[in-house]
Amino acid sequence: MAEKFYMTQEGYEAAKKELEYLQTVKRAEIVERIAEARSHGDLSENAEYDAARNEQAANEGEIAELDYKVKNAVIIEETEDTSVVHIGSTVLVHDFDLDEDVSYTIMGTTEVDLMNNVISNESPVGLALLKHRKGETVTVKAPNGDYSLKILKIE
Repeated sequence: MAEKFYMTQEGYEAAKKELEYLQTVKRAEIVERIAEARSHGDLSENAEYDAARNEQAANEGEIAELDYKVKNAVIIEETEDTSVVHIGSTVLVHDFDLDEDVSYTIMGTTEVDLMNNVISNESPVGLALLKHRKGETVTVKAPNGDYSLKILKIE
């Protein structure tokens, strides 16, 4: 059974747009660079050719991965339900170890933005918070040790 990738409608559209760009524009640019490098003669010592081929392989891998995610996407229904944490929720928590309040938005793996505290539903914090209610204390099972968060607010 295929793995499911949870996305908002907006994230799904962005992923499709990125996939189209990689398949059309970027793929064509790389093919052009390969042709240019190939025209320079001996390929055995042509670093430009090797770099373009490596970029082509990386791009094709990225296309395959993104295509798989788009094909196996589950669109998250937007909801006004703030009684429980779900994908799409913004959650204000109190971190007992750091003695500070932190806000996280829980999204699917394709929409993570750590600089803005948008975390994955599969991350240790995301997994710990899902399906819990305001006022509950959850234990985050992190690679460097467990810690506790208290849910202060769900939006």
